Amino acid sequence: MNSIELMQNYYDYDYLNTTDTPTVSSPSCRDAMCVILATANVIIFVLGVTGNGLVIWITGFRMKKSVNTTWYLSLAVSDCLFCAFLPFHVVFLVKGDWVFGLFLCKLQSFIMFINMFSSIFLLLIISVDRCVVVMFPVWAQNQRTVKKASVIVMLAWIVSALLSTPSAIYRNIKEDHMTSIKTCYYRYTDVKNQDHITIVVCRFIFGFVIPFLVIVTCYAVIIQKLKTNQMAKSKKPFRIMTVLILCFFICWFPFHTVAFMELDSKYHSLVPTGQNIAATLATANSFMNPFLYAFMGKDFKRTFYALLLNIESAMEEEQRSTVRRTSITNSGEGRLSITV
Repeated sequence: MNSIELMQNYYDYDYLNTTDTPTVSSPSCRDAMCVILATANVIIFVLGVTGNGLVIWITGFRMKKSVNTTWYLSLAVSDCLFCAFLPFHVVFLVKGDWVFGLFLCKLQSFIMFINMFSSIFLLLIISVDRCVVVMFPVWAQNQRTVKKASVIVMLAWIVSALLSTPSAIYRNIKEDHMTSIKTCYYRYTDVKNQDHITIVVCRFIFGFVIPFLVIVTCYAVIIQKLKTNQMAKSKKPFRIMTVLILCFFICWFPFHTVAFMELDSKYHSLVPTGQNIAATLATANSFMNPFLYAFMGKDFKRTFYALLLNIESAMEEEQRSTVRRTSITNSGEGRLSITV
């Protein structure tokens, strides 16, 4: 389940039937919740693509390749792809009809999941890497290489793809014969719904519990090390790490909580509202990551400010050139008029 699918109310399951009948959305986006969700997704799309695109440009083309830039580039690519698929959901919200066909129904779900998992795994990798640098600085200086970092990133994407495969397998389209409205939803054919339970549990363990515990442990070790060696001259590093942990928890815990609520029919009345809140938080994590990670790095900020200065200088030079050309043109026209 990804943040897009949470918002779509695709799957009101009938546990006594092997064929799931999804709730068909309203054919128009008129209620307040729909408008808020559509607006929020558009804002997240713009901020996410812009912020992550900027990170991709700077880390991929303007900065020297390093282990840190490898992490940030991969994270930005993952989040950018996630945000790039948000317009599909916006169209679905506005039209109330899935008009993109079965292939895009499966592809969208697969892409959303692979980016969700890869983004989370990369946050875990960044936390572990920071912990290793603080705890074993000499070893890290000798062993941390771009090649090894690239291999780790590739493995993270492969594992993410494997965990995302069920989302494509179980994805299907349901058409309402009365209204011809199509819905892209999950269709689990087992009567006891064991497949759905297994998938939700696996996503919770690999997509939240393990990453969260590792991230918290890494930052706890870093903080303790900084305090012990009095390496931190200010409280800013501690505040930053606290914010990183809180943002991860706030963005992803509601997401998985709602997923478990969907497994129990007694919570079905609460699920739609929970889906809306959890989906917004989970999706927002994709545009927050550049500001929480890349934009806080000194090297990144130094390169970013240098680029801004270069752009500003280029614009000023172009403006001066335009003024000079205009002045020469006007002067020539003046002399011509006097001669005549």
